[in-house]
Amino acid sequence: MTVIGRLAISCLMLAALLGCARDPVRHLASDASLITPGVSTRSDVLTYLGDPDERLGEKGASEQWVYREEYRSAVQKTLDVAGWLGPESVSRIIVTFDGDLVTDIRYNRSESGEFGQ
Repeated sequence: MTVIGRLAISCLMLAALLGCARDPVRHLASDASLITPGVSTRSDVLTYLGDPDERLGEKGASEQWVYREEYRSAVQKTLDVAGWLGPESVSRIIVTFDGDLVTDIRYNRSESGEFGQ
């Protein structure tokens, strides 16, 4: 086998291994079920969901924490075309606080193209 052939095989094997590497994944749907309005606190939410992707409102008043998770197809992950195709779907949790206590939690998921162009 030639040097170029060995190099090509090595590159293919490396690409296959890198394709198996994964980022940590949130599971928003199941994590949302761990939070109970009127019982859970900010500390509980941080424990179950981590830091929010966005904070809305003022701390101490009615504040909302927003968590997002994008789902991509295997093709999008493998070929790294996510910038062109966008996510297949997006999940979102909005946690509403009154002071330190959770007063509401909402989960939704939207599919690609659901909102039009």
